[in-house]
Amino acid sequence: MTEYQHRFIHSLTEVTEAQWDCASPSHVFTSYAWLLALESSGCTSKETGWIPHHLMIERQGELIAILPGYIKSHSYGEYVFDWAFAEAYERHGLDYYPKWLCGVPFTPTQGPRILTKRLSSCLLEYIDATLTSLAQLGISGVHINFCRESDFLTQSHLTMRRNVQFHWHNRGYAEFADFLARLTSRKRKMVMKERQAVTAQGINISWTVGREISTAQLDAFFLSYQLTYLKRSRHHGYLSRDFFQQVITSMPDKLRLCCAYLNHEIIATSLYLVDGDTLYGRYWGAIEDSYDFLHFELCYYQGIEYAIANQLAVFDAGAQGEHKLVRGFEPVWRQSYHRLFQPDFQHALEDFTKREADALGHYFTECQAKLPFKHQ
Repeated sequence: MTEYQHRFIHSLTEVTEAQWDCASPSHVFTSYAWLLALESSGCTSKETGWIPHHLMIERQGELIAILPGYIKSHSYGEYVFDWAFAEAYERHGLDYYPKWLCGVPFTPTQGPRILTKRLSSCLLEYIDATLTSLAQLGISGVHINFCRESDFLTQSHLTMRRNVQFHWHNRGYAEFADFLARLTSRKRKMVMKERQAVTAQGINISWTVGREISTAQLDAFFLSYQLTYLKRSRHHGYLSRDFFQQVITSMPDKLRLCCAYLNHEIIATSLYLVDGDTLYGRYWGAIEDSYDFLHFELCYYQGIEYAIANQLAVFDAGAQGEHKLVRGFEPVWRQSYHRLFQPDFQHALEDFTKREADALGHYFTECQAKLPFKHQ
């Protein structure tokens, strides 16, 4: 392991985009442009409780691996919920925060977290030892959320925690009607009724590629985003208008904005990203909430139709939402890995995740039984 060295950087500006891209596989949410926009717009900062603390691993002076990370002073915006552990620490007079999190802020999407062209057992052993040494910073533990590298991380000192999301899969459909044909009669009629209701309200829907998103469309999107967060969470959302403007500018080919119009005025929006063979539905908002089934149309049916038209294999519409099941979204497993430095709490975490995994296994089976497809 002596062939490796590591350091932490506190801003992406300490490395170049070329260095970052050279070390990391391409993925929209761990790209230099996405993470830099979060940082430079102030969305990830000491003030927001997301202090950049990225782990850089080098060999012979060459950057070969990156773990995008943050020192956290709370658990908001992570979507792997650990409030119970924070409360347990507090009951015992201990500090759960700060902690170190490897992941993408405000984005519950699985992807690469150990950004490297080649992940070997030797490199993983070095990473494991380096993460353990973070106890010296006075943090409670380390966490790697929504990561792809399960085959390697099961060999580490981290404890796996699973959760369930719902994704739509393209089974070679040529058009939306082919997808409908796979549904049971009852569910097919439900989907058709919901879509027809949107049309009957006089609502028109259009898609705009990132580079063509106008200032007026961005203003409408951001207003709807803030209003929806305010209604559901009593705050204006984690992301700023400046962040959205930056990603539209720096990665325009990745973004798609779906807008609902009534009498030529935008009444709701949904922001999507495209990366490889996957469509990501990320941010929805409505300026007015009085339209039947508009959320389902903009966030699900439009995405399915877009994925089919563009031959995309997967549509990830975000975390949670059992109501997606009856609309053709299937349960998928997602993994995160955790290590608490306090031994008693680490043992409790291991016991908790085992019991949680058993319950989730039953839940996953129940979700599969609710799928609307014929001849399951």
